[in-house]
Amino acid sequence: MTITPTTLTRAAGAAAVGAGLLFVGVQLGHPTLDVTTITSTEVVLRNSLKVLMAALALAGFTGMYLSQIRRNGLLGLVGYVVLSVGYLTILGTTFALGYVLPAVADTDPDYVSDVLTVVTGGSATGDVGAMGTVLQLQGFAYLAGGLIFGVALYRARVLARWAAALLAAGGVVSAALSVMPDAFYRLLAFPNAIALIGLGLSLWATARRKSESAATVSDATTVGAK
Repeated sequence: MTITPTTLTRAAGAAAVGAGLLFVGVQLGHPTLDVTTITSTEVVLRNSLKVLMAALALAGFTGMYLSQIRRNGLLGLVGYVVLSVGYLTILGTTFALGYVLPAVADTDPDYVSDVLTVVTGGSATGDVGAMGTVLQLQGFAYLAGGLIFGVALYRARVLARWAAALLAAGGVVSAALSVMPDAFYRLLAFPNAIALIGLGLSLWATARRKSESAATVSDATTVGAK
């Protein structure tokens, strides 16, 4: 199999769609996070899928940026970097939720409870250390990156503009939902998840059209040479 820019772009589109589907799927029926549920097999599995989601999203956003790097300009670069930081921290904190916190839930339940409170938008009663700073960085980068990168994609006029607008608007929606109870907090994933799916499908379609156009030009050149 020959690896071409078109192949990589399609793979990035597929990764974005997969990330969006996982983003929605892991939130459906999600149990309330506490010291007891964090050690359950279900929550560990959900967090494992969230780690995969973050990795796929990073691949998808990279493809979106590189496929139209000139059109994205400086705004696109800033948005891509900030949003990538957001998803990298999501990957890291989710890994901690899935594999570190369960290991210390029995020995230090108060710390685990405080971290989970901060994760779900509450205020911890104790000191969560560096985790608190990382979660603040994650929230800022996720919201600001989505807004900036979404605006850049919208202005580039290459991928589906409704999906780019939803990615940008998702930050505002997420900020509002983050102060609501846990049942509403789970809805945070939906705007960006739908945007990921829409942008991923659009990226795949754009790569396909470019490939078909290049093939047509190549055939015409071959016929002309004959």
